[in-house]
Amino acid sequence: MPANVRAHVIGNVAVDETISVSTMPEAGASILGREETRDLGGKGANQAVVMGRTGLPTTLVSAVGEDFRAQTIRNQLALEPVDTKLITLAGRSSDFSIIFTTPDGENAIVTTTDSAGSLAPEEAVTALDGATAGDLVVLQGNLSEATTRALLQEARRRKLVTAFNPSPLRPYFGAFWQLVDIAFLNRGEAESLTGSSNGAATDWLLQAGVAHVVLTLGGDGALLASQGKPVSNIPAVSAKAIDTTGAGDTFMAVALASAALRGVELDRRAISHAAAASALTVSRRGTRSAFPTSEEMRSILAG
Repeated sequence: MPANVRAHVIGNVAVDETISVSTMPEAGASILGREETRDLGGKGANQAVVMGRTGLPTTLVSAVGEDFRAQTIRNQLALEPVDTKLITLAGRSSDFSIIFTTPDGENAIVTTTDSAGSLAPEEAVTALDGATAGDLVVLQGNLSEATTRALLQEARRRKLVTAFNPSPLRPYFGAFWQLVDIAFLNRGEAESLTGSSNGAATDWLLQAGVAHVVLTLGGDGALLASQGKPVSNIPAVSAKAIDTTGAGDTFMAVALASAALRGVELDRRAISHAAAASALTVSRRGTRSAFPTSEEMRSILAG
């Protein structure tokens, strides 16, 4: 990536309600829980906030409704080093997530997409008017099929670098890979999309046209596979997991920012920086409040 890159994150923003439970609820069962945190969340907002804290110039484009959550979202984003463009959709509800966390730090997330899924292609594409060749466009699975396709096609036309996290999974993602430059996914997503959760998954995506694939493997680290280069296996950073909410978003955002700030393609150092940052995130409860601070980011990126 060239120097002076700007990141354009187009995705969802939500209010996260985190509930601590002893075990994940099963169908038909009632269990007791305790509210742990209420925080800013949503994969788009998470990635934009983390990128902003690294010092990478970052714009977040997201849709919100006309309700009390929209004001909470505005108030929280105003505290972050992110250029925020919120599109208010009449008659829609702002998105929110219910997050269940267990004592071992694992989580299950239920997210609404009334606003994100209603962002029209033309509104989303207009957000790229200020982008210049080499800038990053960062997307997740919360937008509609038509909007995601329109953004990827416009990014390719403008010679922008596209980074895509296929979460939540959608059946139409297979049509997008030839327009994706960098893909980030975890074991479960890889298994669902490619039928494999190891190096075969990265091979499959490279053959589909992706230039760089990052497969996160939890405690086993991560794989970085790039066209024409050997696969790199980067170890995880040891951490006591308290809450894994936002860890994947932290990982993706820091990896992209590390490479962009240094003006290089994704490399082992970027993935190592991402592993260190996500280790901090899982050691704390909450979403935005768990992300590494700007000062912590400076220390990580100096390593």
